[in-house]
Amino acid sequence: MHFSLYIAKRYLRSKSTNNAINFITIIAIIGVILGAGSLFIVLSGFAGLKDFTLEFSSIVDPDLKAESSVGKSFILTEEDLSKLNDLEEVALFSKSIEERVAIACNDKNYLATIKGVDEHFKDVVNIESKIDHGNWLSQNSNHIVVGWGISNNLSLGVLDLSKSINIYVPKPGKGQITSNKKAFNTVNALNVGVFYINETLNDTYVYASLDLAKNLLSYSPNQVSAIEFKLNEGVDETLAKQKIQEALGSKVVLKNRAQLNDALYKMLNTENLVVYLIFTLVLIIAFFNIIGSLIMMMLDKKRSLSTLFNMGATIKDIRRIFFLQGSLMSVVGGFIGLGVALIVTVLQKVFDLVMITPSLAYPMTIKIENFFIVFITISVLGSIASKIASVRISKSLIKGY
Repeated sequence: MHFSLYIAKRYLRSKSTNNAINFITIIAIIGVILGAGSLFIVLSGFAGLKDFTLEFSSIVDPDLKAESSVGKSFILTEEDLSKLNDLEEVALFSKSIEERVAIACNDKNYLATIKGVDEHFKDVVNIESKIDHGNWLSQNSNHIVVGWGISNNLSLGVLDLSKSINIYVPKPGKGQITSNKKAFNTVNALNVGVFYINETLNDTYVYASLDLAKNLLSYSPNQVSAIEFKLNEGVDETLAKQKIQEALGSKVVLKNRAQLNDALYKMLNTENLVVYLIFTLVLIIAFFNIIGSLIMMMLDKKRSLSTLFNMGATIKDIRRIFFLQGSLMSVVGGFIGLGVALIVTVLQKVFDLVMITPSLAYPMTIKIENFFIVFITISVLGSIASKIASVRISKSLIKGY
């Protein structure tokens, strides 16, 4: 093994007498460098996009959320509240109600989701930081806060008393509808703020006080749709989840942020995987240059290989020489590529070289796992390419000189 490695390193460092072989070898190494660098940059770019996308959704998503396991709502008893208040893992929790509603403003109508929240909601999630115009709502009032999309569709301003905003929801119950007035519960509201988070949330949500939502939906005083939790720093999420589940029982299902955005996480992970596979295919094509370079090197070194064979080196030893040479080319090229990619990524983070919009730079996130992914990919492909080339060594090739 030491003999083969020594010869492989000598072959890697030394130049061939044939300039064409030197050129092919340089092209092969450059291909590995560019492939490794490109893969790392793309993975860092997608990691940055993932963090950038999830940053917006996490603003309105709590650490944990308890939703009804059956139906749209559940009853929260005083005993349940007492148990939750006694949990050391929970810093704060907020009760909320969600339901699809119709909003009418003058001659415009819009379907949205109303979310009634209590006074603790703004402390559980940092919603106030996303208020673009106006202020957050007050409890025990008819105030609402709408997203930018809803505001544009209904031409809603802030504290515009000249426009009447009515929120409608079908009344619960059975039987034939004889009158439109009897078919819907309705409340009159005043818009006091506009939030901007992302397009989906901006076009979907209307925030209101918990009491307004209860009155609109004819809920009982202790009936809610969900409870949202903010955990204390350093708390084990799994343990907190278990204790909350024990406190509330089987009437709720607990979800963390990843589970609340399950479709988004799946989409981002799928995109990341597809891009990785595409660039791996590009790397596979680049490694054909390694195979060609090694085969050309074998033909150029036939005299030396014959000498080594006559001195006692086995075919296995000679094959190992070129296997190690190809593997070293791959590893060295991979390290150089990772170094160049790291510099490019840092420059993008510091100097905003590539912009998505005039005010928004392309986000990049450097993750240690991406280093290992790229290095392992390069190492595995390099080993396979080197193995394919090295098996070309045979007695007839060596003795034929």
